[in-house]
Formats: sequence, structure tokens, C-alpha cells
Amino acid sequence: MGRILLLALAVAALATGVLGGLARLGVPLEIAAGAAHHGALMTGGFLGTLISLERAIALGEPAAYAAPLAAGSGALLLVLGAREAGMWVSLAAPVVLAIVSASLLRRQAQAHIVLLLVAALAWGVGDALSLAGAVPNAAAAWWLAFLVLTIAAERLEMTRLTRRPAIAAPLFHACVGTILAGAAAALAWPAAGGVVFGAGLAALAGWLAFFDIARRTVATEGFPRYSATALLAGYAWLAAGGAAWCGMALAGPAWRDAALHALGLGFVFSMILAHAPVVVPIVARRRMRYTPWMYAPLALLHASLLVRIAGDAGEPAWRMWGGIVNALAILAFAGTMALALSRRMAEVSRPTTTAQEPRR
Repeated sequence: MGRILLLALAVAALATGVLGGLARLGVPLEIAAGAAHHGALMTGGFLGTLISLERAIALGEPAAYAAPLAAGSGALLLVLGAREAGMWVSLAAPVVLAIVSASLLRRQAQAHIVLLLVAALAWGVGDALSLAGAVPNAAAAWWLAFLVLTIAAERLEMTRLTRRPAIAAPLFHACVGTILAGAAAALAWPAAGGVVFGAGLAALAGWLAFFDIARRTVATEGFPRYSATALLAGYAWLAAGGAAWCGMALAGPAWRDAALHALGLGFVFSMILAHAPVVVPIVARRRMRYTPWMYAPLALLHASLLVRIAGDAGEPAWRMWGGIVNALAILAFAGTMALALSRRMAEVSRPTTTAQEPRR
């Protein structure tokens, strides 16, 4: 029951954040005033709750559930209009998540767990900056660093047994260091720091595209092929988002929507679509059957995001309709996942995890 409650808080944050994002695009909607906190709801309320819930399950200690509870409760307070209280409660989530990651690190000293700890700290910096009233791009950079580094850590974990050339590890560390250095430098020098941050994101995209096992599993079939397709498409958006962030730093806010949504939708949601069929059965304690229908929301997401970003060049209607279909793609994926989790399909299914995508 506790997991269901936490998932409900995450879904509520997602729904409210999506509606808030649509309202920003000019869609005529009657929404709660708290929906204006679009970034905080999507990053901490939705993704932060899910990420910390997954980590709590992995650790297996009741105290670890304080992180997803704080993230979800903080988002609920934001929706209800209590911004300051919501941000203070939300700030507790990355603190607990960092402690949880440190506990995991004591059990197993692995590079991906170190990166999970760094990512949790980046989330906390973003929340602290938002609470302090920093400019939105400053908090957004640290929130995105949290998401990008968490995903990078997940990929390291899932493919840690694969052989890579000796140069792969120092290159990866250089990418991570560049991202963190750029986010930190942008606090004092927004233009220079933004360029470094964007370059670090683009470099990490190249590393993932070249060294990730998805390059091989995309040639297989079934779920591994679907997952690899989503991953590789996401890496392309990560590179595009890094380039757009550089453009925003140099040329101004005209690039902001493209930068944020190439990263937040194109990259992060591609990773969700790739990993959810593995992670959700663990959280829900129910088997899931892969279905080729999972490709439909994936294609819809990327096509609508292209339309949205094309609209940033001066076609507001394209931008709005692209955003609407973005939301429909997320809804379509939720429906596809619900179908794949249904008892009727699960009874004839095999686990979606494979040797190519090992469980944690």
C-alpha cells in the first residue's frame, strides 16, 4: 500500500506538471495555481519520487522511503499553493537520497553508486537554489545534472560487465566533471558556464552512443531492440539539448524551450520509456509482457518534440500542438504499460529483463 501511495503522488505531480506546461504554451486550461511550478513538479515531484522509490526498494530499509515520501509530499504542497513549505519538504528528499546512496556505496563500492550519490547532491543544490530565489536557469542546470547523471549511472550499472577500452573510463569522468563544472560556473558566469555545461552534456551523449551496449542490442529483437531504440534516440536528444543549451547561453532565451525539452522530454522521457518495462514490474511486484505497441508512444513523443522545437523558430501554433501531442504520448505510454501489466497478459508472459539488460 505504501508503494501505491508514493506512486500516486508521483503520478499526481506528473499530471499537474504536464497541465502546467500546457498552460504555459497557451492551451486554455483551468489549473491549480501550483501547476505553475512545472520544473519542480516534473523533476522532484515526479522523477525524484520515482528515482528515490527505486533506490529505497534496492536498499530494502524502511528509512529509505523517507526520500520518495518527502519528494511526493513536497510536490503536493506545491500544487496546493504552499510553495515555501513545499520546497523545504522537497529539499529533504535529495538529502535522504544522498544518505541512501552512501549506504549503498558502503555495501558495494562501485563507480555507478558514486555517481548516484553525486547526482543526489546535484538535486539538492538545484532545490536549494530554487528555494533561495536564484534565476531559473541556475536551478534547472542542477536539476538536469541530477537526472542526466542518474541515468548515466543506471547505464553504467546495467552494462558494467561489458568490456570497454581503457580510455572509456577517463573520458566518462571528464564528461561528468565538465557537466558539474559548467553548472557551478554558470552561477557566477552564466554565459561561459552555460557553454561548458552544454558541451559536457553533448560530450556525454557521444560517450553513451559509442560505449553503451545499446549499439549492439538494437540489432536483436523484442524488448532489447525496443529498449536500445529508445536509448539511442535519447542520446541524440541529449546531444541536441547540450547544443541548444550552448545556444541559450550565447544567444539568449530564444533557445530555452528547445534546450529544456530536448533534455527533459527527448532524453529523460526516452530513458523512462526504455527502462520502465524493467523497473515498473519490480516496483509494482507484477510481471510484464513486452508488446510492440510500446513503439507507438515512443515514435509519437519524438515526432511531436520535433514539431514543438520547430515551432520555437517562430511558429507558436506548432509549438503548442507539439506540446499537446507530447502530453498525449506520455498518456499513451501509460496506457500501454497498464495493458502490459494486466493480469491477462502477464499470465502468458516472460520477464522483460534479459541478459542484455540485467537487473540490479
